[in-house]
Amino acid sequence: MIRSATPADVPVIHALIRELAEYEKAPQEARASEEQLREALFGERPAAFAHIAEDRTTGEPVGFALWFLNFSTWRGVHGIYLEDLYVRPSARGGGHGRALLTELARICVSRGYERLEWSVLDWNRPAIGFYEALGARPQDEWTVYRLTDDALVELGRAAG
Repeated sequence: MIRSATPADVPVIHALIRELAEYEKAPQEARASEEQLREALFGERPAAFAHIAEDRTTGEPVGFALWFLNFSTWRGVHGIYLEDLYVRPSARGGGHGRALLTELARICVSRGYERLEWSVLDWNRPAIGFYEALGARPQDEWTVYRLTDDALVELGRAAG
């Protein structure tokens, strides 16, 4: 079962993010607090959205998708950027990941969004195989760039 997250889900979303960071071998990078997540997802101006995958039998949360809107200047419409998709190892193979992506695709289609995009680590062969089986294709002509930490601060200071 897939449902929209509620404020009561913030602790489990936070825990799932920590589990994902461990899986991706970068636990030190997951610094978001529950308060930050609550504000981003449910504050006065939500900047992100989340869906929860629940076990059909127990009703326990077993995964999540956290996403936000992007915009294509070429297509002239919004799309969804999937920041994180994670299903607990004990629940993998149960259709939860597919159900989460299906819900995001449904949102795209119903709202007239023309893209659902995300990044995947190049070593995560199980995820890559899963995504390609759904019809997703890598955008191998593009390289993601990121400014963070000191480099971001330094560039930001140069503007003023």
